[in-house]
Amino acid sequence: MPDSQPQPPPPPSSSPGPAEPSSLLLCGARLTDGRTVDVRLGEGRIEAVGTAGSLGGTHACGARVDLRGYLLLPAPAEPHAHADTALSADTEGPVSSAPQDVQRRATEAALLQLGHGATALRAHVRVGDVQGLSALAAVLQARRALRGLAELTTVAMPRVLTGVAGADGLAVLRDAVKMGASVVGGRPDLDPDPAGYVEAVLEVASEHGCSVDLHTDAGDPARLARLAAMAGGLRPGVTLSPCGDLGSLPSEVASRTADQLAAAGVAVVCLPQGGCCGVERRGTAPVRLLRAAGVRVAAGSGALRDVSNPVGRGDPLEAAFLLASRHGLSPEEAYDAVSSSARVVLGLPEVRVEAGFPAELLAVRGDGLAGALSLAYSRVVVHRGRVVARTSAVREYCSSAASVELGLPRQGRGQVY
Repeated sequence: MPDSQPQPPPPPSSSPGPAEPSSLLLCGARLTDGRTVDVRLGEGRIEAVGTAGSLGGTHACGARVDLRGYLLLPAPAEPHAHADTALSADTEGPVSSAPQDVQRRATEAALLQLGHGATALRAHVRVGDVQGLSALAAVLQARRALRGLAELTTVAMPRVLTGVAGADGLAVLRDAVKMGASVVGGRPDLDPDPAGYVEAVLEVASEHGCSVDLHTDAGDPARLARLAAMAGGLRPGVTLSPCGDLGSLPSEVASRTADQLAAAGVAVVCLPQGGCCGVERRGTAPVRLLRAAGVRVAAGSGALRDVSNPVGRGDPLEAAFLLASRHGLSPEEAYDAVSSSARVVLGLPEVRVEAGFPAELLAVRGDGLAGALSLAYSRVVVHRGRVVARTSAVREYCSSAASVELGLPRQGRGQVY
């Protein structure tokens, strides 16, 4: 796939531009059940799905997108990003925390992930310490700049919440929620009192009606049991990630812990592309064990070209590919982890390619889901009923008698150089 830099959205113009089409017709797309259909979108939702060619007569005033040769899917979502540190691996010296640099990195990273298909993203942002709320303010500014292209929500991550030092962190966390962070989280494993940290986060979440999303390696089963006991019943919900050490526990201990998380309704976001807490931590949560216990498992990208993963791609389809190729999930289960389950974790409505559902869609060149996860080169991304990103790739081969004799399929312009 071309590795071009994503381009930021143009600045708003004072003069009105051309009106957006009232509807959009996606023509000739293939669905995972094998049907070839037309899909009409309007007002941010799917208005109708019909056999190919059946909806054209009702679409005289709208635009059309030819999706012949593409597989049409619910758009993936990114449940675990680090927008404030993304794309900083090549920085010489300390990573800049200047608001304009954080905003630029956050915007560029979100556009990169949008190009891969993620129309909704959750970014974990550090708050407190020396930088206070400046990084969060910058990411929230990026969120505003991305409006209409992608939905970016933020998790406030304080470092310490207990003891004397924790008083300031707790105040900053409450201020972060007032500023616009819609989720509270952090890394309780780094606090001198992990249980106290979790209790403080849950208290703030309860006060403000926020979701909770906590980082943990999940290597301490007793600590996880306490967390599950405290989190049970909290709405709108609790998520843990990346839980990479859970798979290294004895099988009976890991199974019991998974049962406790399932009973408490705690979801887990795994990071198949690598951890986000340092290059030495590369374990992935035991997804099959967790799923078998009834835990909601989603998959995210984690670090994106920063000190934790200098080659991160931020591609939900790569995460799904790794779940299928390395962790034994079927292509359907793997894609669910980056789409339907990821949307549940983010508190977003369900998406199906059916009338009445949100028009959050991804078209990938290919005939089936397994092929799309393997070679997802060309993509068309739809957010709120309009095309917001395209990636096109053409593969060419030099002329070969073998390809002519065997009638192998080819793409290209005819002349190869």
